[in-house]
Amino acid sequence: MRETLLLDVPHRQVVFTIPKMLRIFFRYNRRLLGELCRLALRCLTRYFEVLADSALVPGVIAVIQTFGNRINLHPHLHFLVTEGGVDEAGIFHKILRIDDSRLTELFGREVLADLAGRELLSPEWAARILSWRHTGFSVHSLVRAKTKLEAERVGKYMRRPLLSLDEREGKVCYRYGKKGGEVERMDYLEFIARTTSHIPDKGQVTVRYYGLC
Repeated sequence: MRETLLLDVPHRQVVFTIPKMLRIFFRYNRRLLGELCRLALRCLTRYFEVLADSALVPGVIAVIQTFGNRINLHPHLHFLVTEGGVDEAGIFHKILRIDDSRLTELFGREVLADLAGRELLSPEWAARILSWRHTGFSVHSLVRAKTKLEAERVGKYMRRPLLSLDEREGKVCYRYGKKGGEVERMDYLEFIARTTSHIPDKGQVTVRYYGLC
């Protein structure tokens, strides 16, 4: 991607997270992960267009992740995004700052409206979640890559594998947290149950490309 796809412009890693109470829908219907990706892209593109006061096409590499630090179910999105986009005339407009709180609000409304439209969530519950001070939705965009090489490193982090293993005393030893400082030991059945929950459906795409990169 660094050699053939990435533009020679600064990029941002933008991470989209959903509330714990909504994760169950994505566990049993993996197709919703693709829709979650499209909703996040629509929110990001709309946000860029408002800032630039023009229709823009950013470059986005989107990675769907389903696991958290403890191999738990944690569906979320990592976007590697150009700091701006091109308009209809092919002119690149820079977007130097992303307001995470505004983008979080937009993302939350889009996801809840989609789930309500699929009748997975009642409109009343969607409105109730939006009324909470902490909805459980979040967007984080502080990680910045100024060069192609830095963007490549961010991309490798986004696409990192689920785990590496260290077997001791008939248990699976799983290390997580800062520098692997946290340790959890579990039996094989628990390990298999956690890891297999992250296997994509047959034919499911977990890395997506949008617009200019």
